[in-house]
Amino acid sequence: MIHDTAIISKKARIDSDVSIGAYSVIEDDVQIDSGTKIESHVVIQGPTKIGKNNHIFSFAVIGGDPQDKKYNNEVTSLEIGDNNTIREYCTINRGTTQDSKKTLLGNNNWIMAYVHIAHDCVVGNNVIFANNATLAGHVRVDDWAIFGGFTGAHQYTRIGAHSFIGMNTLTTKDIPAYVMAEGQPIKPRGVNIEGLRRRGFNQKQIKNIKDAYRILYRKDLKLSSAISEIEDLSNNQPELKPFLESLKNSSERGIIR
Repeated sequence: MIHDTAIISKKARIDSDVSIGAYSVIEDDVQIDSGTKIESHVVIQGPTKIGKNNHIFSFAVIGGDPQDKKYNNEVTSLEIGDNNTIREYCTINRGTTQDSKKTLLGNNNWIMAYVHIAHDCVVGNNVIFANNATLAGHVRVDDWAIFGGFTGAHQYTRIGAHSFIGMNTLTTKDIPAYVMAEGQPIKPRGVNIEGLRRRGFNQKQIKNIKDAYRILYRKDLKLSSAISEIEDLSNNQPELKPFLESLKNSSERGIIR
């Protein structure tokens, strides 16, 4: 159902069962797939592709121009997967030519009110952003990460899988997979044990991850030495692979220590 007051560009491609609420605006080069629901007063600018069964709430602005002073009206895009919830007043910007020209949001993400996802970010699947969480440009967020309310991630940082950032925390460095972090300045606070239990990790796997965490954060080793020791363990402990990968492929900003 499309409300009579919604404004839909003739250059938009809207699946027949998409719902669009009152006074929403869908601009040129927007594609919205089956089952997606757009509430009232939403603005979607293109080029933007939105997958199936998403729910976008009122006053969100999706696919807006990147907030980058170098942006000069180049054609860049935003791609959103399936089954995402995007609550009120969220903003998700398109990419820039300084990166891949594309901002990417995966599947099954829960994005609460007032969240901002900047240009060129890559967000995986099953990520939770609590109210007012903010990503600067070029941030990568891996699957199952959780951002507490009013958290922020500096540009180019990487947030590892199953990590957890506590409320009111700013990170200017990468957070490895599985790690809980919070504070001003941010500090690692342990392994996200409860999150891992909820996702089906068994006690042995959690113990192995905790042991790897201790190698990195408790043995006072250089990063290269810690990586080498964890790499040896990972040969027989595949649950350590995401942790190891987030250490070996960290951004230029480095990891929190």
